[in-house]
Amino acid sequence: MFDLIVVIVAGLLGGALNAVAGGGTFLTLPALIFVGVPAVSANATATLSALPGYLGSVWAYRHDLHTTQNMPAGRMIALSALGGVLGALLLLVTPNDTFLIAVPALMALATLLFAGGPRLIKRLFSRAMLGPMGAALALLLVSIYGGYFNGGLGIMLLAVLGLIGFTDLHAMNGLKNALSVLLSLVSAVTYIVAGVIDWRFAAVLALAMIAGGLFGAHFARRIKNTERLKLFIVAVGVVMTVIFVIRLL
Repeated sequence: MFDLIVVIVAGLLGGALNAVAGGGTFLTLPALIFVGVPAVSANATATLSALPGYLGSVWAYRHDLHTTQNMPAGRMIALSALGGVLGALLLLVTPNDTFLIAVPALMALATLLFAGGPRLIKRLFSRAMLGPMGAALALLLVSIYGGYFNGGLGIMLLAVLGLIGFTDLHAMNGLKNALSVLLSLVSAVTYIVAGVIDWRFAAVLALAMIAGGLFGAHFARRIKNTERLKLFIVAVGVVMTVIFVIRLL
């Protein structure tokens, strides 16, 4: 029962954070590892469970979804799907012990990306946008990362969308969530076929993230000053990273 409570709370908060700005992995992955799920299986299960929450967020942003002429929707979908599969396959060939060692580094990277995200996007907007090939490569690389490890994916997608030519933050958030759904879907299918999903917690975590994602998306549209929320998410990332480093020592 205690394990279920830990997973449910992590799912509610993680779903809300994913919808608002990302960072849900800072809570869901550590929670699954804490209750005894092997590292690779925990990452796969967290990816599958994030899918319904992303769907809820996409529904909340449905009126803001649109693409840009700089990159056709079909190309964005194909690149995201390909990257998600490649990232998932890369995770499957990573031994549990190796991935567990890599988790602190991945979480530290995700935290840094999240903390520096606003500045990164401003810098990208101040420069010339990438050409079609450069934008396609950037989206593919971010998608591979997202298929392998979900942490920090939101801010990376926002940065790439800025390079592609988006300027409307609501439209960028809507498309970010839609691409996250696609990435999570193809990755999850790959993990299911490989048999690495821990079904004991997958459904419970998914339901919790649906509720958290719906609440978070609606809440995000009403936030005027997000600095405190961002500082909180960064703090969570730092704390979780430190905890994993200590566990490895």
